[in-house]
Amino acid sequence: MPEYSHTLFLAGCDAGVVSHCEKVAAVAARYSGESVDSDLVHAGAMLHDIGRSKTHSIKHAAKGAKICRRLELSEDIAKIVGRHTGAGLTEDESVLLGLPPVSAIPETLEEKIVAHADNLVSGSREVTIYERMMLIADLPARSKRKIWRLSMEVELLAE
Repeated sequence: MPEYSHTLFLAGCDAGVVSHCEKVAAVAARYSGESVDSDLVHAGAMLHDIGRSKTHSIKHAAKGAKICRRLELSEDIAKIVGRHTGAGLTEDESVLLGLPPVSAIPETLEEKIVAHADNLVSGSREVTIYERMMLIADLPARSKRKIWRLSMEVELLAE
């Protein structure tokens, strides 16, 4: 398996971001069963925050996807990176946040696993979905519902 921590450091990510990505990859691995491309999940989880080398705003996912494409990584990895925020953003939500007018909702199982695993990590500490819901209490109800639904969908994989 490639060494993605090195890629993150080379892109300009700090040790905190790298530690977070390593923890997200460890959590995501628990959901990588037979019907999942575990190498893709690992790569996507390790690189999901590569855009934080440029910004820590909501725009980090879109910037990260661009970085992945510039590095000539697979389009599957770029999509995971671009669609990992919360439970994804609709085209309308993206526009309201000043992002390109595209849907960034996780579609594949691998994309959903990485988004969910990211929701279960705060900094480099694993949290429960209930703790995450408390951390996002100020988000709109629609956003919270999407995160909760994604959690329920992905958690079925662990059973």
